[in-house]
Amino acid sequence: MTQAAMRLGITGGIGSGKSTVCALLADKGIPVIDADAISRACTAPGGAALPAIAQAFGDAVFEAPGILNRDAMRALVFDQPQARAQLQALLHPMIAVEIERQASQAALASPPCIAFDIPLLVESKRWRTVLDRVLVVDCQAQTQIDRVMQRSGLTAESVQKIMAAQSTRAARLQCADYVLFNESVTIDEIGQQLAAIFPFLEISSRHWKNSA
Repeated sequence: MTQAAMRLGITGGIGSGKSTVCALLADKGIPVIDADAISRACTAPGGAALPAIAQAFGDAVFEAPGILNRDAMRALVFDQPQARAQLQALLHPMIAVEIERQASQAALASPPCIAFDIPLLVESKRWRTVLDRVLVVDCQAQTQIDRVMQRSGLTAESVQKIMAAQSTRAARLQCADYVLFNESVTIDEIGQQLAAIFPFLEISSRHWKNSA
């Protein structure tokens, strides 16, 4: 009987380097299900969430019929916690259904692990109950700000607003089974940390080494 794949949740604050970690896992053959990518698909032109968003928030958050103005939506949800909660209530059930569909598809190949890239893992109580382990990608708050400013051109104040809307660093670390500290390290060193974690996650080390 084939052993079920471990369900590994991966999370971290904005700018923590979570996407880098997930890309390394994907490069080594671990299926990665990206909650953010699913969310973007739901809100892309023709996306399943657009009718509900239009009904809840009106034309002000649309560039044109059927085309979401992401900047306007982002500004609204980060300035108004109630609007953020309303949007999440619309999106999260759709995202959860698609995540499980993709997980079932990935499981057909009998991988040792399926990674779930979930930025709001800590904020949403649902995920911890359906995952086997949680890996938190962590770094200093100032490092998060510097990275996001550099890659996105946002101001420090804008980044801090985004961080304030996420779980605290302490809450993420409390939720973690494993922590990967991504502060002043190279890609190779991140890979070494992952390779060291794999045996504890009951994933064969050959899966990493043979894919190099």
